[in-house]
Amino acid sequence: MKQFITVIVASIFSISCGEYKAQEATDSEETEESTIDTDNNIMMDTITLGAGCFWCVEAIFQDIKGVESVVSGYSNGTVKNPSYKEICTGKTGHAEVCQVIYGPSVVSLAKILEVFWQTHDPTTLNRQEGDVGTQYRSAIFYHTETQKEIATEIFNKLDDAGAFVNPIVTEITEIISFYPAEDYHQDYFDINGEQPYCRAVISPKVEKFKKTFSEILK
Repeated sequence: MKQFITVIVASIFSISCGEYKAQEATDSEETEESTIDTDNNIMMDTITLGAGCFWCVEAIFQDIKGVESVVSGYSNGTVKNPSYKEICTGKTGHAEVCQVIYGPSVVSLAKILEVFWQTHDPTTLNRQEGDVGTQYRSAIFYHTETQKEIATEIFNKLDDAGAFVNPIVTEITEIISFYPAEDYHQDYFDINGEQPYCRAVISPKVEKFKKTFSEILK
């Protein structure tokens, strides 16, 4: 599966990857989403991803070379400054997400999305394994039009090629809101790795990710 998806992603960008990167850098300079890593003088971009429980997503993406930070939070709901308790009802419309700040000159958005689609099940609507509810939906909340174009093109290619047994249901939507989750959710796996949920659910995902994507690990 990894090789199949990688080939599809590579085929999309084999000719236009440089053009996309150049365009992405231009767009980044014109939006508030971009920042500069002053220590290394690297332009940073932001993408917001939902792939089930944000503890799992954070644990994976914080290990990718070129990712400066990963913040767990809640996006695109109807309640301002929601609490975790409110989110768990599934009635606020928010998705559990991780906001990933990355350097596109080090790791491309295409690679980040390749990791995204291979480390969760994007074919189950509002569910990831035992986590059920709209807050666990598969979602890409883009911050620029270039991100939207890249995500949509990869989505269509994967779906057309039958990369998964069932159709992909990942939502690709503009970021409207992002609220950082409570402090105890941040760096959750690093701090609570011995807890039952971490050992039973997160650890296997992280180990599989590290074996599959060893070339991009920090």
